[in-house]
Amino acid sequence: MALARVYEGGSSVAEGEDLGTQSDGDPLAFRVAKVGARLGAPEARVAASVAQLGLAARLWSLALGPAALFGRLPDLDPARLLWDADGTSPDDLWLTGERTYPADAARVHEVVQERHLAPLARALRARFRISPALLRGNAGSALAGAARELHAWAARTGRPEVGERALDLAAELFARPALKSTGTLDGTAFRRRSCCLYYRCPNGGLCGDCCFDRPPQRSSHRAASG
Repeated sequence: MALARVYEGGSSVAEGEDLGTQSDGDPLAFRVAKVGARLGAPEARVAASVAQLGLAARLWSLALGPAALFGRLPDLDPARLLWDADGTSPDDLWLTGERTYPADAARVHEVVQERHLAPLARALRARFRISPALLRGNAGSALAGAARELHAWAARTGRPEVGERALDLAAELFARPALKSTGTLDGTAFRRRSCCLYYRCPNGGLCGDCCFDRPPQRSSHRAASG
């Protein structure tokens, strides 16, 4: 299914409501339900956060890799980029078409943040009670992770210039208003200002870039965890 259709509006899901009963015909709710079942997520917002983080990581990687390697950006038009809500993790994406564009931070931001992550966040918030700051933090965390992995790959394969281009692009992207408040990037290290809530899952814990040093005892929709 084209991601443009996934980002369309859906029905709100009340906290504590069975996600499975709300996902029929709604690929985004279906994906959140699938992730929630796999993790044993205690709340819909936890599953929604982890699902969004996974998709954000794939989207940033699809843009950042070609941009750093070739200076080109694939045409990631949401109407042409296909996704299987019932697929495994990491999320599988299929691109229909071969068109590319010159890649700079402005273009990458437009394609990934504005055309994918912003409408994805709106779609999730239309369905689930989840903080916009948490979703922005996930976007920043996913970008930092993509840049870090690309930098590590470049070092292993003797392409240090590719790794440096990836970090430079990430730094430019974090200077933009949509991501500037999400955390602090220092080379390959990133410390976010929010929490993705993964620690609330039965076998979860804190991520390496979490704002917390230890799992909090309680969480609220107004706290740093979103």
